[in-house]
Amino acid sequence: MSYPTSININGNAYHKSVDPRTLLVHFIREECGLTGTHIGCDTSNCGACTVLLDGNAVKSCTVLAVQANNHEITTVEGLANDDGSFTPVQEGFRQEHGLQCGYCTPGMLMAATALLDEIPNPSEQEIRENLEGNLCRCTGYEMIVRSVQWAAQNPDGIPVQIGESS
Repeated sequence: MSYPTSININGNAYHKSVDPRTLLVHFIREECGLTGTHIGCDTSNCGACTVLLDGNAVKSCTVLAVQANNHEITTVEGLANDDGSFTPVQEGFRQEHGLQCGYCTPGMLMAATALLDEIPNPSEQEIRENLEGNLCRCTGYEMIVRSVQWAAQNPDGIPVQIGESS
């Protein structure tokens, strides 16, 4: 049996019938074609699948699509500003080299966005505590922490168009 599900993702309404066991991460990737949300571990340990559910960071491998019915989801594809410029968090990762292989980056960006929405000027300890559910195997976290600090210190960011080189 499938259930009609309506989820607003990045400002677009998606109306699909889904199996009640469908995870939100699979709905986002397979039903909506938004592949920026990564599947890392399928056990909620890595955070690669982090999205914003009504503004709160959640691991989308722990939420059923039917639970997100009539809710607002933001994925990494929905982060850029309306004019295509980077948000301060995205720009911070660019400025401070907060990524290497990039696999964890979408989840890190989403978790950092939620953190800065809640605590606009977090301490280093608060950043580390709030990102501890997101694993990175490449960076050692120093540049990620600096990226979030940059975003907190530059809330207006530096508008850089996606695809524009600097």
